[in-house]
Amino acid sequence: MRTSPPTAERRAGESVSWRIHSEVALLLGWGSAILLQFAHPLVARGVADHSGFRRDARAPWHRLQRTLGAMLDLTFGGEDGAARAARAINRVHDRIHGPLRQPEGPYPAGASYSAHDPALLTWVHASCLDAFTRAYELYVGPLTPDDKDRYCAEAARVEPLLGIPEGSLPRSTGELETYMDAMLASGQIAVTDTARALARDLLAPPVLRVVWPLAWMFRIVAIGLLPPSIRAAYGFRWDARHRRAARRRG
Repeated sequence: MRTSPPTAERRAGESVSWRIHSEVALLLGWGSAILLQFAHPLVARGVADHSGFRRDARAPWHRLQRTLGAMLDLTFGGEDGAARAARAINRVHDRIHGPLRQPEGPYPAGASYSAHDPALLTWVHASCLDAFTRAYELYVGPLTPDDKDRYCAEAARVEPLLGIPEGSLPRSTGELETYMDAMLASGQIAVTDTARALARDLLAPPVLRVVWPLAWMFRIVAIGLLPPSIRAAYGFRWDARHRRAARRRG
C-alpha cells in the first residue's frame, strides 16, 4: 500500500526519498519521530503552548495529516510543490515562539523558544530521518549504506526553504548518527513532564479506542523505534513480548 500520488510508481526510481516516502510504513515511523521531537524540552513546550495538541483529541491526527501533506509536497510536488509546502510550514512556525513559564529540563524559566530556531529545526528533521529509515528497514526492506546517505543528502535540500543555514542538516548516515549521538549525550535532550503528557495524548487518544488493535500496534512501533535511553526516560514498558510484536510485519 502506498501513500504517494499515482505517479509515484512511475517516478519512484528518481530518488531514494521517492522510494521511502511512498511507503505506508512511514505512518508507523511518524509516531516515533514525534516522540523523539518531544524529547527536546523546547519542542515539547512549543507544541504544548501553541498546537492545541492536548485540548483536542483529534489534534495529533490533524498534525499527522498536515505533516504527511507537507512531506508529500516536499517529495513529490516538484519545485513549486516544495516551495508551497515550505511556505505553509513557515506560516505555522511564525506563531510558535515564547518564553518558558517554568523550567523545562535543562532550560530555566524565561528561556525563549522559536519554531524558526535552526537548532530546533535540525532536531525535528534528524528525528524524522532516524525514525523513517528505521521503520522502512523493519517493515519494508533493507536500505544500502548508499541509499541512506542519498536519503540524508536529498532531505537536506529543505535548508534554504526553511531558513536553515547551509550545512546544518546531516548529509550522510554517518553525520546523522554523529549528530544524534551528540544530542543524546549533550544534556539538551530531556524527557519532561510536558513531553510525557503529550506522549499520552499521542499514543492513546480517545479516537483510537474504537480501533484498538491498530492503535496498539501504532503504539508498540512508535515506542520500539525509539533509542533505548529515550524509551526509558518516558517510562514506557518494554519487554520480550513488545519486541516480538514490533518485529512482526503482519
